[in-house]
Amino acid sequence: MRIAIIDLGTNTINLLIVEQKGEESYHILHESKYPAKLGKGGINDKTILPEAMERGILALKTHQKTMEPFHVEKTVCMATAAIRSATNGQEFVKKAKDECGLDINVIDGQKEAQLIFDGVKQVVPINDEQVMILDIGGGSNEFIIANKDGVLWKHSFDLGIARLLDRFQPSDPITDEEVESVEAYIKKELALLYDAFKTYPCDTLIGSSGSFDTISGMIAAIHHPHLDMKKVMTYHIPLDFVKELHLKFLKSTHDEREKMERMDPHRVEMIVLASIFINFIVRDFKIKNFWQCAFALKEGTIYQILRNQL
Repeated sequence: MRIAIIDLGTNTINLLIVEQKGEESYHILHESKYPAKLGKGGINDKTILPEAMERGILALKTHQKTMEPFHVEKTVCMATAAIRSATNGQEFVKKAKDECGLDINVIDGQKEAQLIFDGVKQVVPINDEQVMILDIGGGSNEFIIANKDGVLWKHSFDLGIARLLDRFQPSDPITDEEVESVEAYIKKELALLYDAFKTYPCDTLIGSSGSFDTISGMIAAIHHPHLDMKKVMTYHIPLDFVKELHLKFLKSTHDEREKMERMDPHRVEMIVLASIFINFIVRDFKIKNFWQCAFALKEGTIYQILRNQL
């Protein structure tokens, strides 16, 4: 059976097409994304602006066109922060049904975190040691603390990069004072994570998909230029490399970032704040090991479908 997952994120709407192999395994046939930016301009006002709604519907129609030659038998759509937090989120859900014939599942933050874990654990060997998994989105950021026995603690924070960008509207390049303000805000908002860390300490961070894919690709371009990142599901990144790129981001303008090797053009605007968030976590929680993982919510959704959990 061929299955399509459409992940309606705050910044991008992602498509994953797989073919089921056996009862609980699958083969990836296609992946693509569309920069719908559902949260642009309205994320902190809890609304999807009309132009964002149109971009979202166009993204869905574009993905449906892509799906046609694959003869998909089952399509599952998962919507996260932008739609679940918007007062007109159900209006978008209805519009997607009316214009595209798609049923959208709007999931809460806890479900989102679980799906991310179910994606990550497929390709990252998680053992007895506790690890912190972080998925940075546009509307929310999910933290999961887990070991080989499963999730020990998870929470979704409304600290997505689209929210931070809308709230702080930083200069170009960002100033030291603005960085301090962003970090102070992050620290205040992560009170629950600090409490959880007392019970479940860990020194390994696994960054899931999104901004982590861009950062790992840019680091690989410098330090492992012959590595084909499309074939890499997990990538260990020395913290010195992360800090090196972070300092480069902080000094850069929008135009300079556009020209950086392997910069995802859809992340040029948000990568500085994403890097600030990541480096704050690394520093404040004394992270010693840092991994990037290419699997996230889409792959976790497939995992649950094949096990009849969704």
